[in-house]
Amino acid sequence: MIKYLYSNHSRITGIPILPTMTMSIPTWKAEAEEEIRLGIEERARGMEGRARVRARRAAGHILGEYFHRAGIPDPGPNAYERLKILQALTTVPPQARAAARYLTMKVTMDFKLPVEVDLFTETQRLTQLLLDETLEPLPPVE
Repeated sequence: MIKYLYSNHSRITGIPILPTMTMSIPTWKAEAEEEIRLGIEERARGMEGRARVRARRAAGHILGEYFHRAGIPDPGPNAYERLKILQALTTVPPQARAAARYLTMKVTMDFKLPVEVDLFTETQRLTQLLLDETLEPLPPVE
């Protein structure tokens, strides 16, 4: 999205006063990146459960955008419901369905995931596979 800066005179003429453009981050991406940032902070404070919730919420923003782009009916803003729908879609890559399974996994009695997986990495994987984009501050997934 490109925004031009206008003065009152340029509003009348329709000509921007400055050729300067500002790039605006799409809302879904800004919200997902904020969830990631907060989740990384919570993980650093030893709050792994909250970090998992943040990764899941970030994935929900990603899937909302994916459903919009793909023309898939969106069940609403509930990240868990969006992840469950993605798991059932046979038209998405198997790695995306696997990431959705990890993000909806129940924790053990010790409050840990039953498999060794980083949910922030899986959220980045969804972003790359479904939207061909990446989230900051996470590194790209191979």
